[in-house]
Amino acid sequence: MKDCEKVLIKGNYAIAQAAVNAGCQCYFGYPITPQTEIGEYLSGKMQELGRGYVCAESELAAINMVMGAVSTGVKAMTSSSSCAVALMQEALSYAASDELPVVLVNVMRTGPGLGYIYPAQGDYNQAVYGGGNGDYKVIVLAPSTVQECIDLTYRAFYLAQKYRNPTILLADGLLGQMMEPASFGKYPYPEIDTSAWALSGAKGRDARAIYSCARDEKAQIQHIKDLFKKFEVIKENETSFEEINTEDADIILTAFGSMARNIKAAIKVLRKNGIKAGYFRPITLSPFPSQRINELAKQGKDFIVVEMNMGQMYKDVKYAINGQSDIALVNRPCGEWLSVEEIVDSVKKVMEKNYATSL
Repeated sequence: MKDCEKVLIKGNYAIAQAAVNAGCQCYFGYPITPQTEIGEYLSGKMQELGRGYVCAESELAAINMVMGAVSTGVKAMTSSSSCAVALMQEALSYAASDELPVVLVNVMRTGPGLGYIYPAQGDYNQAVYGGGNGDYKVIVLAPSTVQECIDLTYRAFYLAQKYRNPTILLADGLLGQMMEPASFGKYPYPEIDTSAWALSGAKGRDARAIYSCARDEKAQIQHIKDLFKKFEVIKENETSFEEINTEDADIILTAFGSMARNIKAAIKVLRKNGIKAGYFRPITLSPFPSQRINELAKQGKDFIVVEMNMGQMYKDVKYAINGQSDIALVNRPCGEWLSVEEIVDSVKKVMEKNYATSL
């Protein structure tokens, strides 16, 4: 296949092949729908290439294997879904503190609890705010198309190694199972030199260690401050978003992930009906594009957040607006995706009555 050639491919397979192209040397995972095809695909491909593949005995084992692998400087990944990712939260806290470039793919299912494989976006809080102990932050990227499953998988590996920070690719069951034309291309980022910190053997150099337990209170305080200073650099350099027709918009529809596909279509319908609607999609959920949302709010733009959960991103948009404009929520917790027609009707109701509607 040529670099620019498009192929019809499922989202899960696109993520898996992109990880291979990015140079992932080790994959450790445990099956759970709706992301099982990622591990299934890699079980053949990684062995074919002479790379590491382990179907671990649990999600806990899988992510700890990833931590061990990346501590040697190689690229490694795990993938899972929702309730299983919940089991990985302690390890993510350790990885953030140890500054390990863990890459985790979460193809969301609905929840809480065991949940089911209905499409949903209920893991926003889990990804962005985490469930591990202490003060830490991870990078979170949210693809909206199968093409972005490829592009953002590449970016996840790059950012994880560039900043030595855990990075999550947050997809959903709809996107994981969807088939679309997409092209892979070559891995577009420079390789990161890990030799200054990786545990690759001490022959010819002093021994080194990676650990998160500070020697005293002063050192612990400084360590946490340094982690947050690093994330400010990430925020300054890596925050990304997509916006359309915001210049003259009276109201801006915002969503993340595959739900954004329908709001992109909805604004076309709304504009045909004489409503000046704009589109805004955070691509990095962490760091969140608060500054740009705040700038738009200062211009008097109102916002409607559309998401398949009970309003998890809504609170971050509201915080970014900071009372400078109105905001409403159009949502459904799981199941059949909000259609273009439902979104358009809800926007009209919100604009008429100025209240949030839940479908």
